[in-house]
Amino acid sequence: MSAPYPPPAAAPSNDRTTLWGVLGIVIGLICCPVIGVIFGALSIRDAKRVGKSPVLGWVAIALSVLSLVGNGIFWASRN
Repeated sequence: MSAPYPPPAAAPSNDRTTLWGVLGIVIGLICCPVIGVIFGALSIRDAKRVGKSPVLGWVAIALSVLSLVGNGIFWASRN
């Protein structure tokens, strides 16, 4: 008897959960927190659709909001 063949590799899905989450974190911290929040929301939406964890999207939103608040405090404190 020979060993059974391994199952074929799964076809790549159209899952962009990680892409939106990472883009949300990077863009939210570096240049535009509002776009970071939008990308985080897209990450959460895609995660729910494909059944993945939405944690990366929530992290993108949280860091973008912190960046937005920090930028607001910085610009408000300048005289």
